[in-house]
Amino acid sequence: MQIMEERKDHCVTLTVSGRLDVETSATLEQEIAKWLPSPVVWSLVLDFSAVEYISSAGIRVLLSAQKKMKENHEMIIRNPSTFCKQVFDVTGADIFLKIEYKSWE
Repeated sequence: MQIMEERKDHCVTLTVSGRLDVETSATLEQEIAKWLPSPVVWSLVLDFSAVEYISSAGIRVLLSAQKKMKENHEMIIRNPSTFCKQVFDVTGADIFLKIEYKSWE
């Protein structure tokens, strides 16, 4: 798994690629922990367009991060891959996570 970080104003975008599983989820958890909660970061965007696999360990990291968000902060999963979207749908994680899909307009 690779994570690229981009910060612009009060938004941090983490672009994640590869496999998010039991072996790599701690890395993402540590990266997210740097920003949550933060008085200078209001929005954390996780670009999942290149995540080819996500396990229950990865889902746990996302749900845990979502719980840490304050009322005036947001975490967005952006453009999840087809596999991730299916896992979010089947597990019900999409109910708790804010997910933005590609707009084809």
